[in-house]
Amino acid sequence: MSLENAMENSFSDPVQQEIWATLRAVNDAWTLGHSDDLAHYFHPQMLAITPVDRLRRDGAPECIAGWKSFADAARIHRWQEFDPLIRVYGDAAVASYYYEIDFEMGGSRIEQRGRDLFFLVRENGRWQVVADQFSPYP
Repeated sequence: MSLENAMENSFSDPVQQEIWATLRAVNDAWTLGHSDDLAHYFHPQMLAITPVDRLRRDGAPECIAGWKSFADAARIHRWQEFDPLIRVYGDAAVASYYYEIDFEMGGSRIEQRGRDLFFLVRENGRWQVVADQFSPYP
């Protein structure tokens, strides 16, 4: 599996570096087959809006199950984030980036490009994801 990170850590602010490292760890967890590790990064009360679920995912267990389900069903060949933007508001932050993913699912090869928007909070000295909304480009 060849996974790439097009965006090297270019943030000069240490807080933004921490947040970016958290998001990179989130993406490494599910793209490299370690979806259970998401429990370390997803806040217990996390919410997610995804393009494949009609209703929101409510709570870390439900969110982890969604990411795990995708990762188990797909063979991921490549994942890339690029052009990240992080805004910090005290112990809260909003982060966005664009992504490209190349995977196989159900016998089909799929290349998808899209955008991801995260909301994070810092609790007990570490950043956790409390909300995520992602979608392919319109």
